[in-house]
Amino acid sequence: MTRLPSRIAHAAVACSLAAGASLAFADTFPSKPIQLVIPFPPGGATDVIGRLVGKKLGDKLGQTVVVDNRPGAGTIVGASYVAKAAPDGYTLLASSGTTFTVNPAIHAKLPYDPVKSFEPIGFAGRTGLILLANKDQPVSNLKQLVAAAKAQPGKLTYGSFGSGTTAQFAGEMLFNLAGVKLLHVPYKGSAPAMTDLIGGQIPFTVDTVAAAIPQVKSGKVKAIAVTTAKRSTLLPDVPTAAEAGYPGIDADTWLALVAPRGLPADVKQKLEKALAEVMADPDTRKALTNAGFEPLDGNGAAVSALISKELPLMRATAQRANITAD
Repeated sequence: MTRLPSRIAHAAVACSLAAGASLAFADTFPSKPIQLVIPFPPGGATDVIGRLVGKKLGDKLGQTVVVDNRPGAGTIVGASYVAKAAPDGYTLLASSGTTFTVNPAIHAKLPYDPVKSFEPIGFAGRTGLILLANKDQPVSNLKQLVAAAKAQPGKLTYGSFGSGTTAQFAGEMLFNLAGVKLLHVPYKGSAPAMTDLIGGQIPFTVDTVAAAIPQVKSGKVKAIAVTTAKRSTLLPDVPTAAEAGYPGIDADTWLALVAPRGLPADVKQKLEKALAEVMADPDTRKALTNAGFEPLDGNGAAVSALISKELPLMRATAQRANITAD
C-alpha cells in the first residue's frame, strides 16, 4: 500500500474532522437560546409581531428565542449589530423593509449592506399602506382628491409616521402617478399623525392598514385607497389605487427574519423549515390578523427577490421626491 505524504494525510484528516464538526453542529443546532433582535421600541407593531413569531419559532426549534429590542436611527442600530454578529444562527433580526430597501435609498452610506450583510430566512407578515382623509374633508375617493389637489396646487398636505418612512415613499409614489404634488408633513410615529388627522389639523395621511383599521371602522377617518396591488383582506371594502384609475403602485410594510451572511446551509435550512411551519400554523395566522397584519409566506429566496425588486424603485422615488434621511 502506497503511503500518502504526511502533509496530504494531515490535510485529509483535517478536512474530515471539519466536515464532521460541521455536521455535528447542524445536527445539534440549536443547543442554546437564540437572540432575536428587533430594531424598534417595545410595543409597536413590528415588536408585537416579532415577539409572536419568535415565541412560535422557539417552540418549533425546542429552544427559547429571547427578544432584544435595539431601536435607533431608523433600524440602523439593530441591523448593524446583527450584520456584525457571528453567522451561527444564534443571532437573528426581525425587521421591516425599512432596513433593506428604504435606508439604502435615503442614506449615502450605511454600516451594513442590505444584500451582502444578511442571509434571509423568510417572511413573517405584511400590512398594507392606506391613504386616509379627515372625516370632514369633501373627498371620498382618490379621483376627488386628485381633482382637489389640481385645483389648489401646492396647498394640500399629507402626513406620515416619519420622514423617509415607507408611508412617505408610498405617498410620493401615489401622488407622482396621479400627477399631483402634496406637501409632506412628517410626524414622529403613527399615533400623533392619526391624532392630528382625526382632529382636523391635517387633511390627509398615509398610514399602515394595521393602524387605520380601528379608526376607519369607527368612522373617525375616511379610507380613500390602499397602495397595494390587491385589496387588503382586513379592509376589503377599500379600493386599490389601481381600481381608482392609477395603476402601477404596490407599496406595503413587510416583516422578514434574517441572519448574518455566512450562515451554514444546514442551519439556514432548519431555520427556514421552522419559520415556514410557524407561518402555516392557524393560531399564528389568526394572531397576525388580529394584530392587523396579513400572513405572508415565503422563504429566504423570496425575501431576496423582493429586496432586489424594491431597491431600485425606492432609490428612484427618493431621488425624484428628494427624500433624505434628515
